[in-house]
Amino acid sequence: MTELPADVVRLLQAPSTAHIATLLPDGSPHSAPVWVALEGPYVAFQTSPRSRKGRNVARDPRVAISLTNRDEPNDSAYLRGRVVDIVEGDEGWVIVDRLSNKYLGIPYPIREDRAAFLVEVDSAGAFFPR
Repeated sequence: MTELPADVVRLLQAPSTAHIATLLPDGSPHSAPVWVALEGPYVAFQTSPRSRKGRNVARDPRVAISLTNRDEPNDSAYLRGRVVDIVEGDEGWVIVDRLSNKYLGIPYPIREDRAAFLVEVDSAGAFFPR
């Protein structure tokens, strides 16, 4: 696991705009917006295990995540790694609600069909042009 640069950590701690890329069954990329946060040594995102993202990482755990600062969109970061755990049930809802509170200010409003996905980061970098 890679130690994350301070600028990457700063974007992960903020409600940054994030997109995750996963691999479709034919090997082509699939990109979708996600909420992200640090969860211990991992980067967490939430989705339905039955979503396209969920099915993709169940088959191939490799992912890439891009982040941009909401207020300064040229401040950006990337992460590459793999999903190492899918946290479901009550433990998963703790993480899902933490993500929702970060982005919406409330627990996740739909109380079904969610899990937290934990990414072990292999490489990361940031670009802050100012």
